Parts: sequence; C-alpha cells; structure tokens
Amino acid sequence: MKLRKVTAASAAVLALALSATACGGDSKDEGSGSGSGGGTIKIGIKYDQPGLGLKKPDGSFSGFDVDVATYVAKELGYKPDQIEFVETKSADRENALARNDVKFIAATYSINDERKKKVDFAGPYLLAHQDLLVKKDSKISEATDLNGEKLCSVTGSTSAQNVKNDFAPKAQLREYSGYSECIAGLQSGAVDALTTDDSILAGFASQDKYKGQFKLAGLKLSNENYGIGVKKGDTATVNKINKALEKMVSDGSWQKAVDKNFGPAGYKNEPAPKIGVIVK
Repeated sequence: MKLRKVTAASAAVLALALSATACGGDSKDEGSGSGSGGGTIKIGIKYDQPGLGLKKPDGSFSGFDVDVATYVAKELGYKPDQIEFVETKSADRENALARNDVKFIAATYSINDERKKKVDFAGPYLLAHQDLLVKKDSKISEATDLNGEKLCSVTGSTSAQNVKNDFAPKAQLREYSGYSECIAGLQSGAVDALTTDDSILAGFASQDKYKGQFKLAGLKLSNENYGIGVKKGDTATVNKINKALEKMVSDGSWQKAVDKNFGPAGYKNEPAPKIGVIVK
C-alpha cells in the first residue's frame, strides 16, 4: 500500500516535469535570447522605406535590409517563418535594443561614435552616401547646380541644410513630411531635387510607379556606414552576425540583394564593406 503511494507520487512528479518541459519549448522566444535557433527571433526594421524596409499591404516585408536580416537570421538558426519583424523608427532604435524588444536592428542604421556609446554594431554591411535624386532629363549633376533650384528633404533631416550650407547657399529648401511627398513633388515639378542617402533614394525610385522617371546624380556628399545594431555588451551576437555577413558577401547573396532592391534606379553601389572598417 505504501509502495503504491510512492509510485503514484513519482509518476505525478514525472508527468508534471514533462509537461513543463514541453510547454517551455513551445513558448520559446528569442527576442532577447541567445540566438541559438528554435522559437522566434524579433528583428527591428523600417516599415516605410521601399527598397530597404517596407511592410506591404498583404503584411509581407521587402527590401535590402529585410534580405540582410533574413540571411543573418538563417545563419543564426532561424527559418523565415520564425522571424518576427518589428517596426523600429529612428528615434527609438537604441531604446528598442535596451528594452530587449528585438534581438538586432537592420534599419539604415549608420554607425557613428555617439551611437556606439549606447549600442554595439556588427558590420558595416553597406556603404551609402548622401546624394541627389532628380528627373531623368534634369541637367543637375553637381550639388552647386542647386543654386536657385528647389531642394526637398524630410522635416527634421539635416541633409538639405547640409547641401545649402556647404554647396548651394542659394538653394530653395522645401521640407515635406515624408520622402513619398518629396518624390511626388519631384514628379510634378514642385521641386527640382531630393536629397538623402543614395540607398534610400534608389529604393523609392525603384518603385514600379516611378521606374524610368528619375536618376541618381551619383554624388558622394557623405559616407554612411550601415551597421546592424545589437544590445550593448552582446559581443557573442555581434560576432555571429559578422560571420553571417561575411558569408553573405562571399556566396554572392549580398550582391543579388543589392541588384534586386536598388537596380531599377541605376544605383551604383560601393563594393561590400569589410567588417569593422568604417569609411569616414
């Protein structure tokens, strides 16, 4: 009788342990985990940048940053259906990593000394430059050609002001709420040029409704080293991502992603940057 009680109790304990193990495996979430695969991984991207990070009406995602993030996640052990893309706007990127909202961020995240005080970076994985987008038949080919012309950028951006300060003091600045509005203004003739990173310009110009209408001036008004942001101190994840980026370049996937997302705008990309090398 006593033996039967002990056996029954042992069986109950064993069943409870197995149940807990199974439950834990099903609910694993790698938003702030070790990145060892299994469960899901949360990755921060932009939702509103065609060619880089865009959430489409059907809920799917596209863009160069999305392709890079998906490749990196694969190398960390995650399939596409295990990835949860989280919108991370520029002003909230550092906080999203500090709160463990995401494992890493691939969102036109330029590496600079101020940001490196708050987050760690893998990469860089793309070297972009501030450039101009103009109509296909425009005669604007240099920043100095913008004197007397209407130059558009997004409210709060320093890009247009930099051009006015350094190259074209007589440029007429036009600030719109978003790049889509600037592109529409360029199409209608309300503005003569749009300025920001060449990768962003190429992404917008590559949309089907704009294909063939615009061109990049091909200027290099600044160097923007895009890195993948990781929580400060997470060196293990940085090292894993760097290895994934090196593999993406070596197997040709990086160039394919560039051609697919930026090609229609005539984007002439820099060669893939070397890990840890920041171009000033």
